[in-house]
Amino acid sequence: MGRGTIRAWQWAAAAAVLGAGCAGALAEPVSRDKVMAALPRLEAMAQQLVTSRAVPGLAIAVVHEDEVVYLRGFGLREAGKAETVDPDTVFQIASLSKPVSATVVAALVSSGVLGWDAKIADLDPAFRLYEAYPSAEVTVRDLFAHRSGLPGSAGNDIEEIGFDRDTVMHRLRLVPPSSSFRAGYAYSNAGLTAGALAAAKPTGLSWEAVAETRLFQPLGMMSTSARHADFVARADRAALHVDIGDGWEAKVTRDADVQAPAGGVSSSARDLAQWMRLELANGEWNGQRRIGADALAATHEPLMSRGKNPVTGATTFYGLGWNVEFGRHGLSWGHAGAFSAGARTLVQLYPDASLGILVLANAFPTGAPEGLADSYFDWVFDGSLRQDWLGAWNGLFASLFGPAIEAAKAAYAEPPQPSTPALPLSAYAGRYRNAYVGDAVLAEADGKLTLSLGPEGRHRLPLTHFDRDQFLAYAAPEMPDMPSAIRFAIGPTGKAEAVTIEFLDDNHLGTLVRVAD
Repeated sequence: MGRGTIRAWQWAAAAAVLGAGCAGALAEPVSRDKVMAALPRLEAMAQQLVTSRAVPGLAIAVVHEDEVVYLRGFGLREAGKAETVDPDTVFQIASLSKPVSATVVAALVSSGVLGWDAKIADLDPAFRLYEAYPSAEVTVRDLFAHRSGLPGSAGNDIEEIGFDRDTVMHRLRLVPPSSSFRAGYAYSNAGLTAGALAAAKPTGLSWEAVAETRLFQPLGMMSTSARHADFVARADRAALHVDIGDGWEAKVTRDADVQAPAGGVSSSARDLAQWMRLELANGEWNGQRRIGADALAATHEPLMSRGKNPVTGATTFYGLGWNVEFGRHGLSWGHAGAFSAGARTLVQLYPDASLGILVLANAFPTGAPEGLADSYFDWVFDGSLRQDWLGAWNGLFASLFGPAIEAAKAAYAEPPQPSTPALPLSAYAGRYRNAYVGDAVLAEADGKLTLSLGPEGRHRLPLTHFDRDQFLAYAAPEMPDMPSAIRFAIGPTGKAEAVTIEFLDDNHLGTLVRVAD
């Protein structure tokens, strides 16, 4: 993802666990009495989370047998301010956008605009992948199932430094694949975005307009949008929160327009409950057929194995924008979302029980959405908790992200001994370039180097010297003490000929060569 999202090194672990469940038997219908009896315990757990400041705010919706049986907000929209979360508070839902977008495309498929197996080359002839054969054959289904071969971090890095959607989509052709076409699963925001944008092409409308006209407006989801400007314009909206040492603070903002289909939707619990009703009713809503059952059912087919869930040990799969699982309570469809700038979200539906839950949280990291959902379903199906799900999920998130940050800090805590001084800074200053990252300008001023990246060099980072030709940047505002290396290769003239930018090098595209100004 781009700036303020979970980064590539984090997604390698996190994509395998967000929204997963346990292996088990098929679910059976549950009575309304059991669904309602579990709600007071769910509410008490949610209230305890905000009272203990485990999260600033939450919004929860529960749907059963085509009715919204629970809808409530908890806590604060922004820590330190008085405004509280209610069912209409709009949250940035991050990767929960993916199943929402899959529903939008299902609506297009249902109306005959395209098929799930429509080739991207036919819908958008300008789109390319790294290799010719996948470029010619990749389909909307492939991109929504994350099986195109695109690495998971492709495009996230250059979005992070400010490039727009068109630029990111165009430069995907420069990223070598992480697997053979259709042979591997790699969770790709840019890939799913490319699939959604291509699906919208035959309509002549933007993706954002297609989402509005095909899903949001028909279901009365009037607070839902795939435009960041609409989110910012809402008076009743939740801020993003991170904890960088002093408790939850609204320190970072996140504009996800570049990857709107994959991570840029904002919505409320009230609105998303209507979408949950549509999903659980197989495309019907308020007694009317809104989406063909077959077009929607395709999104729930298990296509790609996602390996074992480290909390539950379940074998999990990915469909089209959905996680598909056979868990301890039976078949479920779900998806989680996260911005490392401060958002956590989750939807989980049990179609055989016609039951689902939505949890929106305005903080990162936290396992609160999964902990609340797993606890609620245990209370409904079993009458008691099988284990401490909140503790398990919080522990998982702590183990995924904390150690990696600490390892990076430890690696650069002290320079090698004896340390080597830098060359004169003029040896590093200059303009560097490659086709993927574009230009990087290293400028010397007042005895310091500054790195400028992205359009018009607007993404600026001061560098600190570490050892000889290696400097450090602190690229993540939500992790301000996490260093990343900037390494120079010195040529025979005594000046740097190339620079490698570590936080742009996940796909080995972070080395830029000096060019004449």
